[in-house]
Amino acid sequence: MNAQTHTATIAVAIGRDVCLYHAYITTAPSMLDAPATLTLDVGPLSKISAWAADPLVLDSAMANIPARLVLVEESELRPQRARYREARHLFKPADSVLVGLHTLQDWLWNRLGVSHPHRALAYA
Repeated sequence: MNAQTHTATIAVAIGRDVCLYHAYITTAPSMLDAPATLTLDVGPLSKISAWAADPLVLDSAMANIPARLVLVEESELRPQRARYREARHLFKPADSVLVGLHTLQDWLWNRLGVSHPHRALAYA
């Protein structure tokens, strides 16, 4: 039986290739990222931890640590998790309600530098 995941996910299709991405919060620097990892939001851990599936208890020292909300491609998830944890960085699932499909779509369209095509059609 497969375990249920509470991590926000999005499938991205480019041509015939479809990749599944999972959203996580991390304190790891981008130099530890796998090639297909995307950063969606950056800020102090006190801000980024709001996206976490499980609440984090932060002391004043941890609150200002740099953090990111990232999308990790499914095939790279295990090795990336291992790299982050080996370097002692936080790696927690993002909340699938707060970081839902529509939110992820909007962030990805913004990363591509274009407005959301369905919204553009609605205003045409």
